[in-house]
Amino acid sequence: MQGANLSAVTEFILIGFSTFPHLQLMFFLLFLLMYLFMLLGNVLIMATIWSEHSLHTPMYLFLCALSISEILYTFAIIPRMLADLLSTHRSISFMACASQMFFSFMFGFTHSFLLTVMGYDRYVAICHPLHYNVFMSPRGCACLVAWSWVGGLVMGLVVTSAIFQLTFCGPNGIHHFACHVPPLLKLACGTDAQVVAKGVGLMCIMALLGCCLLILLSYAFIVATILRIPSAEGRHKAFSTCASHLTVVVVHYGFASVIYLKPKGPQSLEGDTLMGITYTVLTPFLSPIIFSLRNKELKNAMRKTFLNKLYPEKM
Repeated sequence: MQGANLSAVTEFILIGFSTFPHLQLMFFLLFLLMYLFMLLGNVLIMATIWSEHSLHTPMYLFLCALSISEILYTFAIIPRMLADLLSTHRSISFMACASQMFFSFMFGFTHSFLLTVMGYDRYVAICHPLHYNVFMSPRGCACLVAWSWVGGLVMGLVVTSAIFQLTFCGPNGIHHFACHVPPLLKLACGTDAQVVAKGVGLMCIMALLGCCLLILLSYAFIVATILRIPSAEGRHKAFSTCASHLTVVVVHYGFASVIYLKPKGPQSLEGDTLMGITYTVLTPFLSPIIFSLRNKELKNAMRKTFLNKLYPEKM
């Protein structure tokens, strides 16, 4: 029985972009620029929040935690993907594959949980402004961030342990650029693979849908409260505080639904690879842009902070 749980496969081959042999250099340059821009954008956001005391509020604390989770999520996948785009040897060890899956799920779900917490923060700020300092105390905010990370850790552990307790007998070619669950499950042998696939899929969908429903519920109360504000200026100001978060939520869950809720059926390798890019590269790339451009307070603080550094004599 102990031997039944041991894998005959010691490494996997990430096939991924090998189906686009003539585009690999272009993909490398494009994804490298997007990755560097994402890193720079998130670092600028964190540096601005750290240096500007007016931004030391729960909303920006959560945004800072969101930037950290985004950087760590992309670090678990994109550097390896960039290296494989320039390499002809795309093997990844069994343990490295398990580690990549664990960290990508941990930081990915932490990101989803933090977006849910940010929705709750906006709900309290708009619907219960007089009790905001009570509900969103420093201790309460720290607990919400900590529980988001704990939730991500649990999701990563459960999914990874469920997948890698299966037996992999070969072949060992993963039709993806990362250790993604669906193509990896296709390589598992034994009767447990289908049960694990359904269990993991159901858990991921329930977690994502649960977060999405909580955010939608928060915004239902927010919209109802905003519509009761008598002045148009007051309604616009209230909605503007939610605009960047709501835009990121739509992008995040829109691309996530493409990955997790797509209908079953024959799917080309090229299609799976390109859909994976939307969630792995495009969403993290867009997130700091949206928060920087759609959040007026953050945008003004960035301009003030960094123009002051570059041109101190003009400030």
